[in-house]
Amino acid sequence: VQLQASGGGLVQAGGSLGLSCAASGRTISYNTMGWFRQAPGKEREFVAAVNWNGASTDYADSVKGRFSVSRDNAKKEVYLHMSTLVVEDTAVYYCAGSRFDDLVVGESDYDFWGQGTLVTVSS
Repeated sequence: VQLQASGGGLVQAGGSLGLSCAASGRTISYNTMGWFRQAPGKEREFVAAVNWNGASTDYADSVKGRFSVSRDNAKKEVYLHMSTLVVEDTAVYYCAGSRFDDLVVGESDYDFWGQGTLVTVSS
């Protein structure tokens, strides 16, 4: 499976931005899908995950109430809607797929990764 993340860009603090992740190749209908991010000079961290059918989601504490993850299995796409953005949200955002169908948040639980899309939040 290949993942292609898109939608990154420059946004002012307080604004909103939507990311998409398109899968090609086999279906991702049975995989938990996640979003991670890596800020400059920092390690990559978990942001959000959605289970195989979209019924369950999980978020990092830093984004709860501001970010929303969803998926469309028919389109083989995963989405991350980000609102009330702050400068600290600036990072390269990666989508990833897990071999598990239930929610997982550890980086090692994810087996295939997209190339990342840059989100820059200005003050």
